[in-house]
Amino acid sequence: MVRNVRVDEIDAVQRPLLATTHDYPDGGTLPLHRHRRGQLISGITGVLIMSTPQGRWVVPPDFGLWIPPGVMHEVRMIGAVTTQSLYLDPDLTGGMPDRCQVVGLSPFIRSLISRAVDVPADYDPDSHDGAVMALIRYEMQHLPAQPLTVPFPTNPALAERCRRFLRRPAVHETIEQWCDGLGVSRRAFTRLFRRETGLSFLEWRQQACLAAALPRLVAGESVTAVALDLGYDNPAAFTAMFKRVLGSSPRAYLKGDG
Repeated sequence: MVRNVRVDEIDAVQRPLLATTHDYPDGGTLPLHRHRRGQLISGITGVLIMSTPQGRWVVPPDFGLWIPPGVMHEVRMIGAVTTQSLYLDPDLTGGMPDRCQVVGLSPFIRSLISRAVDVPADYDPDSHDGAVMALIRYEMQHLPAQPLTVPFPTNPALAERCRRFLRRPAVHETIEQWCDGLGVSRRAFTRLFRRETGLSFLEWRQQACLAAALPRLVAGESVTAVALDLGYDNPAAFTAMFKRVLGSSPRAYLKGDG
């Protein structure tokens, strides 16, 4: 098992895919860094929050985050977190997203990853261990994208407005309010926003609210408090959004029933 070992310590091993597992305390952080290989990171417990100059990604249990080779990023842990990471040689990342992306992990791929962290870094490619790693490489190319990404624009004024929203998200903020603050027309704003983020304003606003809500829920705040603080009219409206995106209610999800 490759446990609590930095990937830099094993990166020179000539294998297409490496797997590691790490334990982190609540509030633990990984300062700004990057990897030569592409990384698929997931947490068995807790929530991972990854940030880059281009955006923020929230990774609950049973989800993964693909980070392309060379991307500078930092990670914060909400709750005690046990991570499992796959590191793919940069020459073999064809078919993977070209930008950071939260992805869904089926029970099948999760079981494969749990098996992979028991595989030594210098495994024999022609062995059973090698066959497991080869299967994982194939499965990695078919992971469904999930709406847990909050991309930041490159436009400085719009990026600062997005960061201000994340500091105090409000689900009923309107395009008109943002247009007034930025001094642009609605038509110009909607074109700019989609070009810069790849999302509509409404999609981005929902994902930003969910990104703000998940760490608070994991930390033990009530659904009612979080929902009302985000500006939902009632907890049921927030629960409906949460279930639509993550497949279960907040309470069921936090109990591990999602």
